[in-house]
Amino acid sequence: MPRSKAMTGPRFEQTDFDLQPQPLSAIEMIHEEAVRWTHDRIVACDGGDGPAGHPRIFINTDKPEIATCNYCGIPYANEHHRKHLESLPKTSYPLS
Repeated sequence: MPRSKAMTGPRFEQTDFDLQPQPLSAIEMIHEEAVRWTHDRIVACDGGDGPAGHPRIFINTDKPEIATCNYCGIPYANEHHRKHLESLPKTSYPLS
């Protein structure tokens, strides 16, 4: 079949992506999660929800910074470092 007759019907209609819904990505949603304050030096995270979670990992909160779970991204921080973290101009997670 000649190329001129191959595409005689309706063609692909272009989509205007500015008019399409733009849901938040997973990374944007996890950065809305508030920091979980703890008095323990080491916390365990298993993602919650039993079988729907992830393998249990242990997170060190000794340093004056926000520590995140490598699987689900939930932020943890030690209560001992709260003043320092609140004094910072900006953090990637809400502190309360």
